[in-house]
This record gives sequence, structure tokens and C-alpha cells, in this order.
Amino acid sequence: MQETRLDTARIREARRVIDPIFLDTPLYRCEALEPDLGCTVSIKLETVNPVRSFKARGTEIAASLLADNGPRAVVCASAGNLGQALAWSGRDRGLDVTVVASRFATVAKLDRIRALGASLELVNGDHEMARERAAAIARHDGIRLLEDSLDIETCEGAATIGMELVDTAPSFDTVLIALGGGALATGVGHVMKDLAPEVEVICVQPLGAPAMTHSWRERRVVTTDSTDTIADGVAGRYPIPAVLDDLLLVADDAVLVQEVSIIAGMRLLLDHAGLVVEPSAALGIAAVLEDRDRFAGRHVVTIVCGSNVDMDAYHRWVGAAPLHRS
Repeated sequence: MQETRLDTARIREARRVIDPIFLDTPLYRCEALEPDLGCTVSIKLETVNPVRSFKARGTEIAASLLADNGPRAVVCASAGNLGQALAWSGRDRGLDVTVVASRFATVAKLDRIRALGASLELVNGDHEMARERAAAIARHDGIRLLEDSLDIETCEGAATIGMELVDTAPSFDTVLIALGGGALATGVGHVMKDLAPEVEVICVQPLGAPAMTHSWRERRVVTTDSTDTIADGVAGRYPIPAVLDDLLLVADDAVLVQEVSIIAGMRLLLDHAGLVVEPSAALGIAAVLEDRDRFAGRHVVTIVCGSNVDMDAYHRWVGAAPLHRS
């Protein structure tokens, strides 16, 4: 491979420090989805763990390093899932964890961050403002700033999902990955290109939060002034240059999907897989819904990456979604 920040040997070694509760997550073919999608579909389920997302794979690595060698305090900005994961990983290692989030973030995510013992600071703005505030706290207090997607631990933790796909999946030709800051996409994408280069890596982002997709297409950082999507976990406006460089090496395509397709994907996962998921986790299904011809006859794996969702909002979204045939 060309020059990248990720290292396959280091990713293999990372499994040794990640709590096994976050590893070897379910992977199965979901035949009930296939009549609606027109292709073979396997699900990699990253929600059956204490923080209900894949993020702890990365925070386990970061927290382990801090506990062994670094400062005992750490701060991160989070839309909710990274904060929960860092709080969980830091708690048993005696770390002092601070999470900065938008006060408009999903309430269930914020409540869980508090319940896990982290200090929570809310800002009157979006995730990019939370990133700025977290960086300011780190500078002022002289503590570690864990920045999702920029810090390699978050990418290589996510990459262990790719290792599990390569080691355990039956033959598949496409992997659909939610794209936000880029940790999941660069991590899984790296492993695919290194160990299963025949697999097409397709990143999926909401039309209302397209910064990283536009950046990938133009091969330079493209920012946006705002976001407008229910998929809060991937709603960034300022791509990180180093992460974009990694993404350019591993992504075969990056597509944008509409909100109605995200909601329809959530409804399909509920109806046919019994899964309550947050919007970001339905992006792969949304991509197939919007371009069935492209995926017809193929075997796709979609990573269901999180299930931390406000249930009142979930019922509003999914209850209004059109019914699909059984």
C-alpha cells in the first residue's frame, strides 16, 4: 500500500488490549432484508456491547496507553458515542474523563456519559464548536486531547472490525461503511485493501452532512457552513486533512443518501432484523435502497455501527416511514 498512518501489524496487536466484550461481534446473513434490497446482505452488528457502538474499540486502546504511560486525565469532543466509550474505557483504568458535547446532542447519549462517571461540558453550538472547546481545555489544563479520527487509536480500533470481517465472513464483494470523521471508514478500509483488495469499499454519508464525501471526490479538504441531518453521529463540517489522506487510499467510492432513505433503512432494520438503530447505522441500507441496480446480485456487508438513539425521535421517524413488503 501507499503511505498511510495505519499499520496492519499494530491493528492485530490492538486486539490484545481491547476488552473482549467489544470484539468478535455478530456477523450474519440477514435474508429477511434481501427481498427489499435485491442483493445478499450480511450485517456486522456493533451495538451489542456496554456502549452500544463500535467506538470503544478505539477508546480501549487510547485508555490503555494513557493508563500505562500518559497523563491520568483526558478530554474529547463527542456527538455522544465516543464520549460514552471513553467514559467506559477510562472508568476502570482510573482516568479522569471530560467530554464536551453540543447541548443539542441526543439526550440519551448525554445521560449515559454522565452515568458512566465522566464530566460533561455542553456548548451552545454544533460538534465543531465542541471540538474547539475540548482542544482549549486540553491546552489550558495540560491534559490529553483524544480527537476522533485524527488520533490513530480511534482508526486502528475500528480497523479490528475489518480484521473480523476478513477472518470470519463468507465470500462478500462489497462493504458499506458509515462516513463521518473517517475513523471507521479508514480503519476498515485499510484492512480490506491490505488483506482483501477485491472487496469494494463504499463510504456512505448523509446528503445533509457531505463534507468528507465532497473532500474525497475533490481530493482536498472541503468544509461546509452547516449540517442538516438526523444522523448526528456523522454530522461533521471540517474534515481532518490527515484522515482524508488515509481515506483517499482505501475508499473506492463515497456516496450521499437522502434523509428519507436513512429513515427507510432504520425501518427495514427494525421490521426485518429486529434492530433499533441510530440513523448513522442505517446508512449502508440507505445506499442500497437508493441504487438497487448497482448492488443487484452482489453480497454486501453493512456495519451497523450504533444504537444510541432518542426513542421519542425514533418513533417519530420510523413510525412515519413507509411500510415495505414482508
